[in-house]
Amino acid sequence: MKVAVVGATGMVGRVMLKVLGEQQFPVDMIIPVASEKSIGSKVHFAANEVEVVGFEKALSLKPDIALFSAGASTSLRLAPLFAQAGTVVIDNSSAWRKDPSIPLVVPEINGHAIRPEHKIIANPNCSTIQMVMALAPLHRAYNIKRLVISTYQSVSGTGLKGVAQLEAEQKGQQPETKAYPHPIHMNLIPHGGDFDQTGYTSEEQKLVFETRKIMEAPEIAITATVVRVPVKGGHSISVNIEFEKDFDLDEAKSLLSNWPNLVVQDDPASNLYPMPLYAEGRDETFVGRIRRDFSLPSGLNLWVVADNLRKGAATNAVQIARYMLDKGLLR
Repeated sequence: MKVAVVGATGMVGRVMLKVLGEQQFPVDMIIPVASEKSIGSKVHFAANEVEVVGFEKALSLKPDIALFSAGASTSLRLAPLFAQAGTVVIDNSSAWRKDPSIPLVVPEINGHAIRPEHKIIANPNCSTIQMVMALAPLHRAYNIKRLVISTYQSVSGTGLKGVAQLEAEQKGQQPETKAYPHPIHMNLIPHGGDFDQTGYTSEEQKLVFETRKIMEAPEIAITATVVRVPVKGGHSISVNIEFEKDFDLDEAKSLLSNWPNLVVQDDPASNLYPMPLYAEGRDETFVGRIRRDFSLPSGLNLWVVADNLRKGAATNAVQIARYMLDKGLLR
């Protein structure tokens, strides 16, 4: 089993290598891939240091799987070349998510969307992944009618540049390059991605489109606001849900508690609720502050937290690969 990690020197790429090792994915040859400036450098995999290679070398090695986290433009250019060579590409960028012929997958929810002929599979946006993990069991029981979403996204979601800006500002220094148009230290920025003509941002539009596609529910009404916060790792989301059907609160909590890789932390009397500080480095998604919205006949509020580099990116990609292996979808 040959596994390539494209973008291996980036934040998500390094976590992909770490998760592959932690989950003991059956790798016989690991192929770390990066741009020309990184060729020859070393990255860690399991207990070893492995040399980074370029795209052409990786392609010639004909990997069985390629985990991509190198940006949309790189994926649009290179993913089809790997796919044509027989490699299954699991792509973490936004390049393929809207393509109706390509599945957008969270394995716990819609792994069934992957078919043997699929050679490119899209990994959803980090915020979408953790949110739908909490929404899926509830939607199956009560049919979601409308969602009002507010995200509180950490700077690691913007990559190394976002973390560097926060760390420099915390020290009272000017960052060498800025990830955001305003200071992020001691500040909140209601701006994720690029604004479009409607006044919404690309990150907000991803939450709308991707949620509908993953949950196979194009009829759900969704509105979202994305906020960048001065937290290094871990995204948090406030979700207000309106259901088509009435629900029992205890039953809803039970559905969440029994969903795979979802952890309920909901004991206000003990100050127990999900927080990014404690979700960082974990593969699970955490949900709490589970309470009725008394302004609606069938309304519910949730607070959802996960490590955006793990379940929000690297872990989900590795889980897709594992799902395909277990289902016999890899050659």
